[in-house]
Amino acid sequence: MIDAFPGRLRVRYLTAHKNIDLLREQVARFKPRGIVVADNTIASNIRSVTDGSVEILVGMEGLIEVARRPDVDIVVNALVGFAGLQPTLAAIEAGKDIALANKETLVVAGGLVTQAARRHGVSLRPIDSEHSAILQCLRGEDHTTVHRIVLTASGGPFLNLPQEQFETVTVAQALNHPTWNMGNKITIDSATMMNKGLEVIEAHWLFDLSPEKIDVVIHPQSIVHSMVEFEDGSIKAQLGIPDMRLPIQYALLYPDRPASSVRKMDFAASRELTFRPPEVGKFRCIQLAYKALNLAGTAPAVLNASNEAAVQLFLEGRIPFTAIPALIEEALLTHSPVSTPTLEDIVRVDGETRTRVAQQIASMHLS
Repeated sequence: MIDAFPGRLRVRYLTAHKNIDLLREQVARFKPRGIVVADNTIASNIRSVTDGSVEILVGMEGLIEVARRPDVDIVVNALVGFAGLQPTLAAIEAGKDIALANKETLVVAGGLVTQAARRHGVSLRPIDSEHSAILQCLRGEDHTTVHRIVLTASGGPFLNLPQEQFETVTVAQALNHPTWNMGNKITIDSATMMNKGLEVIEAHWLFDLSPEKIDVVIHPQSIVHSMVEFEDGSIKAQLGIPDMRLPIQYALLYPDRPASSVRKMDFAASRELTFRPPEVGKFRCIQLAYKALNLAGTAPAVLNASNEAAVQLFLEGRIPFTAIPALIEEALLTHSPVSTPTLEDIVRVDGETRTRVAQQIASMHLS
């Protein structure tokens, strides 16, 4: 993407968590002014392969620092999970536009983030293909005429797996996504369909829509990325091959549409586009997300924290696949939401929820 538009895009800073080999390659390729890594040990290791011209920062403080730098115009937040919140807020407060691939930022603190964006005149540009599609469909439209939006979902690896077999699902099976190549956490979220629940909450904040105006439909071909239905009955949809370079390019170069190297659609070869409602009894996480959104306040932060904790436990082989929604539901049931949370409230609730999930495992005899 950067190579395709050298006159318009330049990397100033790069961040990485564990994929240090790729970071080394990208440092050599893009020659950033600085990088951020997870800890001092990694910083020491990578310092030996740089020529000293690259500044090395560490941890959350480093992420926040580079997000505020005056030589940055737009911040791409592709961090995983709750970790994306504070760098996003720091970037917004510094007046940076945000290309957002970290849906959890809006899930846990949508009110704080959108208010800050309005206050600082900052643009929030979604990178998720579904929200990018909605953004494109709404361009030039009167938002008050929106009847509903429809977020499409591939259905993940277990779309056609009988629910009674969920108990024996393995980590390898859950990580085998039929369409997208994603990180482990996001791929598990797709398998439980929590990713779609999180996207419902994200859409609520991005497009200022009530929960009843946000629907989900299964579309296994992943060609229609989402749709908007207007009050007159007209529907606009955004289509394209499943390639994340398209929404990334749209977010970075918005509102322009320069030519790209992405393969074009061959409708004759596509043959069919199918849709069906999600089985909410089978994929309970969708309804749990709607519940958290309707509870409001800190409830979505609890939803997110309990999901992140449960997914990690599943990846470690400590709980079965079916325990993920069970742990999330229990966390929501035992939480009393703070109606208008501060950042401190959200951080506190996030930590308390992760502790509670650990306690739930012992009480449910899952460890």
